[in-house]
Amino acid sequence: MSSLSLSGSSLTIPALYAAANDPAAVIALAPSAVKAMKRSRRLVEEWLERDEVIYGVTTGFGEFANVRIPFDKIELLQSNLIKSHAAGAGDPLPPDVVRAMMVLRVNALAKGFSGIRPETVQFIVRFFNAGFVPVVPSKGSVGSSGDLVQLAHLVLTMMGYGQVTDRTGKLLSSRAALKRARLAPLRLTAKEGLALINGTQMMTAYAALIIHEGLQLMKTADIACALSVEALKGTDTAFDERIHRLRPYPGQLASARNLRRLMKGSEIRESHRHNDDRVQDAYSLRCAPQVHGASRDALTYVADKVTVEINSANDNPLIFPDEKEHLEGGNFHGQPMALAMDFAGIALAELANISERRTERMVNGALSRLPRFLTKNGGLNSGLMIAQYTAASLVSENKVLAHPASVDSIPTSANQEDHNSMGSIAAQKCRRILRNAQTVLAIELMTAAQGVDFHAPLRCGTGTGAAYRAVRAVVPFLDHDRILHDDIRAVNRIVRSGGVLRTVERAAGRLA
Repeated sequence: MSSLSLSGSSLTIPALYAAANDPAAVIALAPSAVKAMKRSRRLVEEWLERDEVIYGVTTGFGEFANVRIPFDKIELLQSNLIKSHAAGAGDPLPPDVVRAMMVLRVNALAKGFSGIRPETVQFIVRFFNAGFVPVVPSKGSVGSSGDLVQLAHLVLTMMGYGQVTDRTGKLLSSRAALKRARLAPLRLTAKEGLALINGTQMMTAYAALIIHEGLQLMKTADIACALSVEALKGTDTAFDERIHRLRPYPGQLASARNLRRLMKGSEIRESHRHNDDRVQDAYSLRCAPQVHGASRDALTYVADKVTVEINSANDNPLIFPDEKEHLEGGNFHGQPMALAMDFAGIALAELANISERRTERMVNGALSRLPRFLTKNGGLNSGLMIAQYTAASLVSENKVLAHPASVDSIPTSANQEDHNSMGSIAAQKCRRILRNAQTVLAIELMTAAQGVDFHAPLRCGTGTGAAYRAVRAVVPFLDHDRILHDDIRAVNRIVRSGGVLRTVERAAGRLA
C-alpha cells in the first residue's frame, strides 16, 4: 500500500503513478498545505463581507462574467456550476486516470492559492482513501479553463449524484458510496465549485501515467532491439561508444550503452564476428541508438513539463494572501500539456515504427537468412506471418493518431474563450499510441525469441539471454501453427507490467 503526503510542490511522476494504480493507496494533506489553504480562504471570506467583485464568486462564469450574483445565491451558484458543467459524453475514463485526477486536484489546491476551505479538500482525500472511483465520461473537454467537464463529473459524485466504483470494481450509486464512507454529500460554498473544476487534471493525469510507462518502454525497446540483432546475427559495431561520443545526445548515448550491455557475452555475436560477408546492418538495427535515443530525449523533455504541471496552481482567479489580492489569469490553459502530449505521441509512434521494421526483417526469409516466417514447415504452417500484419496495422494507426491535436482550436462560451488547447484530445490519443507501441514491441520480442531458437546451441548475451527466457516463460517455441493472439497478449502483459525489464536488469544490471 502506497502512502502520499501532498503539499502542492513535491509530487513526483512515479509517486503519482503508484497511487493511481494501487486501489489501497492513501493520501493526506501536509500540515503546510492546510495552513496555506486557511490563509487564502480567510481572504475570500473577508472579500465576501465587503461585497467585492470576484470572478466566479460574486459573478457568473464565462460569458456571464458581467452578471452580479446576490449574496444569498452564492452557494447555489457553485452547485449550479457543477451540475451545468457535468455535460460529458463517451465511455468512462479508466480508473487509474480518475484516481490520478483526484490526487492532482488535491495537490493543486494544497498550494493554497485557490481560496477553498481545507475541509472541502479533506473531503476529496477521504473519498479517495475510501477506495471510490467516480465514473467520469471521457469526452467533452476542449482543454482550456482546464478539463471542466471531467472535473465537474468527478465533484458531482461527492455531492451525491452519479455513480462510482469501489475497490473491487463494483458499480454503485454515489449516495450509497457516501453512506458507506460515512460522509454527508459535499456542500460547496463561495469559490469552491470553481476551485474544484478549473484545472488541467485530466490531461495531466494521462500525461503523467503515459510518461511513466513510456520511459520504461524506452528501455524495453532497447531490449527488443538487442534480441532482434541476435536473431538476425547482426553486429554490435554500430553501438561502439566512440561513435556516439561524437554526437553526444543523452538518449543516444544511453541507448547505445544499453545495447552493448545487453549483448555482452553473446556466443551468437562471436560466431560471425569474422568471415561475415555483410559489411553493415540495415538502419532499423544500425541506427537504433539514434532513433531510440531521440524518442527517449523527447520523453525526458515531456517528463520535465509534466513535473512542473503536477505541482502547479492552475485555478482562476488565484488568491495571493501576502498581497491580499485576487488576480484573474489563465493558468488553466492546457497548451503546455497539449504540446507535450503531441510530442510524446510522435516519439512513441516512432519507437513502434522502427520496431515493426525489425519484426518484418526477421520474418522475411530474403533478408533474415532464417526460415521464412520463422516456421520449420512453411506452407503447411504460416508461422509468424500474421503477427507482422498486426504490428503493421498498429503502426499505421499510430501514424494517424500522431497528427497533433494542439494545432486545432475552436471558440467556446460565445467567443470569450476564443482559443482552446485540445490537450485532453492530445493526451487521450497519446495513451492509445502508447498501448499500440507496447503491443508492437511485444510482437518484436516474441519474433526475436523465435529467431534466436534457430541459432541453438549458440547462446545470447547476458541481457538478451534473460530477455529470451522471459519471453519463453510465457510463450513456448512455435513449432506448429497456433492461435497467436494468446501469445501476443501474454508477451504484451510482461511488457506493460515491466516484467521483461525487471528480468533483464536482474541479470545484466540496471539499464540507462
